[in-house]
Amino acid sequence: MHIATVLVSSLLFFVLFFGIGFILNMLLRMTWIMAFIYPLVTIAIVDGISSFDYIFKTGESFRILGDRFAGLQPVDITILLCGFLGAVVSGFVMRLLRAKGYQMF
Repeated sequence: MHIATVLVSSLLFFVLFFGIGFILNMLLRMTWIMAFIYPLVTIAIVDGISSFDYIFKTGESFRILGDRFAGLQPVDITILLCGFLGAVVSGFVMRLLRAKGYQMF
């Protein structure tokens, strides 16, 4: 993968999950909600199988998930970590804004 693609993808994941986390924090008033939801989003991005398979075909589904996570390239891990970093930074920004007296609604 070209370095420019990695940089743009990392920045997009950071901004995307920062924005989603910020909006969820405003609406739900839970500062770290996106940081807790992000692993589920990562699983949905990586696995490529139906969520119902985790209920009905548990052993096979988690084996496939483990294989997919083990097969991630360092570039993929970097991009996914940038998304997680964006989710965490949105929590810190919301804490800072609330400490300064910012009212959402």
